Amino acid sequence: MIFYQQDGELERLGKQLLDRLWIQYPLLARNQLALTWWVYDPPYMVNTGGALAPADFWAHPVRGFSYRGVERIYPASVVKLFYAVAVQEWLEKGMISPTEEVDRALHDAIVNSSNDATSYLVDVLSGTTSGPELPAGPFETWQQQRQIVNRYLQSFGWEEFQTINVCQKTWGDGPYGRERVFLAADYSNRNYLTTDAVARLLHAIAGGVAVSAARSQMLMNLLARSLDPATVASLDPDYNQVTGFLGEGLPPTTRLWSKAGWMSRVRWDCAYVEPVDGRPFGLVVAIDAPLGDRDRSILPQIAHGALEAVRSLENPEPSR
Repeated sequence: MIFYQQDGELERLGKQLLDRLWIQYPLLARNQLALTWWVYDPPYMVNTGGALAPADFWAHPVRGFSYRGVERIYPASVVKLFYAVAVQEWLEKGMISPTEEVDRALHDAIVNSSNDATSYLVDVLSGTTSGPELPAGPFETWQQQRQIVNRYLQSFGWEEFQTINVCQKTWGDGPYGRERVFLAADYSNRNYLTTDAVARLLHAIAGGVAVSAARSQMLMNLLARSLDPATVASLDPDYNQVTGFLGEGLPPTTRLWSKAGWMSRVRWDCAYVEPVDGRPFGLVVAIDAPLGDRDRSILPQIAHGALEAVRSLENPEPSR
């Protein structure tokens, strides 16, 4: 069962948002976008600092809307959120030891979206390293070890995780040696996520039930993004996960926790949002389109539309 309840009101608002999007961006094809949007109704059982037990949190209904939310799409750096949760699980269970380097890599992977930091974390999680091609036997063992995060995620038993693949490092120039072989000749073993899968994981983190309340809060601290204009302007363009992403479409007073991902083919963002004048909501958007069809204003426009829709829930238009 998916974590959100399908809802007629959100479906109407979501379809209105998409209809406006297709008009504004005619080059964006219908099959180049995926979206999952969910809204928290009062009383707000989220971002409580872990005040709720997991059973109580999961028993509380959440309304949601999805457009192609089950489509498998290459996630770019959004996959780093899944590795960060796995690292917290390994630390919680004593499977790895806490070190300054692990802390530094977690910070750099999420806050700055560092590929080098992520590579280190994948090594820590799996006990593997990159390098030259391996003989058949050792390579089979190496591949089994590299699937450990997938096995962990499948152990959740969540419907949203059934089709995802989380086992590859993220790259700048690309993989070489055993890493390239592991991808398969046709790249069929690359990372894949769905917007529904990312949404459920982010919902769990914001709810304080990812690994533990304390570790969920550690993840929330890493995901926090300031929308203060001066702060955003000071960000290194290589690390800016606000401009051109969902955060750009929100007022500066909005509280935002997010993780973006981008490369030549895809542009993702996932966000938990607390407006000052509306109920909290979550939003995950993936655009899978060539650069020529991918305007950097699309994600901000979707965030703005979702915020306006959430505001309308507080002040519905009178019936006529």
